[in-house]
Amino acid sequence: MSEYKLKGVSVLSLQPGEKKEVEVEGIEGAKVLLVHARGQIQALGPKCTHYGAPLVNGVLTKSGRLVCQWHGACFNAKTGDVEDAPALDALAAFKVVEKDGAVYVQGEEAAIKSGRRKPNIKCRVSSTSGADTVVVVGGGSGTIAAVEALRAGGFAGPITVITKEGYLPIDRTKLSKALLTDVNKAQWRDADFFHSGSINFVQDEVTDVDLGNKSVTTKSSAKHTYGKLILATGGTPRSLPLQGFKVLENIFVLRTLHDTKQIVDAIGEKGKNIVIVGSSFIGMELANATAADNTVSVIGMESAPLERVLGKEVGTGLQKGLEAKGIKFYMSASVDKAEPSESDPSKVGLVSLKDGTKLEADLVILGVGVAPATEFLRDNKVIRLEQDGSLKTDENFLVTGLKDVYAIGDIATYPYHGPGGQGAYTRIEHWDVAQNQGRAVAKHIINPSAAPEFFTPVFWSALTGQLRYCGNTVNGWDDLVLQGSPAESKFVAYYCKGDTVVAVASMGKDPVMTKSAELMREGIMPSKGQLQQGLDVLDVSLVV
Repeated sequence: MSEYKLKGVSVLSLQPGEKKEVEVEGIEGAKVLLVHARGQIQALGPKCTHYGAPLVNGVLTKSGRLVCQWHGACFNAKTGDVEDAPALDALAAFKVVEKDGAVYVQGEEAAIKSGRRKPNIKCRVSSTSGADTVVVVGGGSGTIAAVEALRAGGFAGPITVITKEGYLPIDRTKLSKALLTDVNKAQWRDADFFHSGSINFVQDEVTDVDLGNKSVTTKSSAKHTYGKLILATGGTPRSLPLQGFKVLENIFVLRTLHDTKQIVDAIGEKGKNIVIVGSSFIGMELANATAADNTVSVIGMESAPLERVLGKEVGTGLQKGLEAKGIKFYMSASVDKAEPSESDPSKVGLVSLKDGTKLEADLVILGVGVAPATEFLRDNKVIRLEQDGSLKTDENFLVTGLKDVYAIGDIATYPYHGPGGQGAYTRIEHWDVAQNQGRAVAKHIINPSAAPEFFTPVFWSALTGQLRYCGNTVNGWDDLVLQGSPAESKFVAYYCKGDTVVAVASMGKDPVMTKSAELMREGIMPSKGQLQQGLDVLDVSLVV
């Protein structure tokens, strides 16, 4: 194996929990990240495999978790393996040796330069029996995590994914944040990758589940038998049951690449009047993404955007930042109807509010939430849906009362054991959460006796800056410790229930969110009282 000298490093003197990014001599542009974790110093790829954040600015814990400061992706600091979403590729890991007054990294040039490695999913299926088959319904974040983790964990049975998306799993977060329309840029993996792992993708729509015969039926009348069934159908965007909204053209929802393409085509050469109904995250991200060279209006029922999740004080501050981009807000407002355009009565031209306000609209985008995509189960005689249409599961995401059936992502209501959760059932519509749930289900299928591992829910949003959030408020919050200014896109907000911090939102304060997520995971998150007295979470040690 080749050895390459590390520039400017003469001795391995890192302290426990310390990390250092260094250049690799002899490989143009190459760097590695030296880390001292769990009593060992070694080198890793220096950038998060999700979006390329420099991990030297991330968080390294006493248990050997290296966590990205941007979106919470977590890697094992010893092996480089992925431990938490949203990364799919592991970090490359290398041995380092000290000799002759210098330090060298051992590895192949290509591996050092890339700093990452894809999971090894190559597999020759050992059986064709339906009893050994894992069938996954849905093609999103939870699905790709589940199938990759199954293969990487040694599962050798048949895997079939049934999805109606029309493409392989994509980075759906880029749809609302960047209006991405190129399927090749959006897809995480290509067809050859899944083919190498004998993972069969079927473009179809499941219409029924027969629990007695352990099979699913599709719209094309095909029948697929399963040994284990993973339901990962995601959410269905809600529409408005109001006059004009179901019949007029240029009124859109956003969930798929097809939706994004329609929106981008309708905007065309810009200069459009865009009305966004809904002031939560999808609506706000769309407003931010379309504001340049368009006239954008946001209609919200709350008194401030994002108030339901972030509270009025933070929401009002973020609103000011978005108003500086020219976005207009109509808050505490209710929509009355959509009216046709005078020039083309088949298309929308106005959105009328109940107070009489009329907003010109070349196109309307609805961001009024999603419902669990479980319509195909509503008439099932065995499966019981919760009131919101979701499926209740246990900590392993096994559907309550059913055998060998799992539910993950937007359709899963599961017991939350994070700070303030106390096992209360909740449904979390986060990209990271679905991916972590998919990975958890794969581990349970491979080893049913393994205890479930807690993960702190994380999400992010592109607004005036990069908003980061961890935790959950399933049992509500009653106080807020706010440091900094949301209007200036530089703040940390600690959401508290009693003296317990149950969630954290930040902007321009990395790695506060990631550090808080790990403190929550370890059960040592500072209390509200400590934060009010001036404690900085970045000063709380996660290293022995």
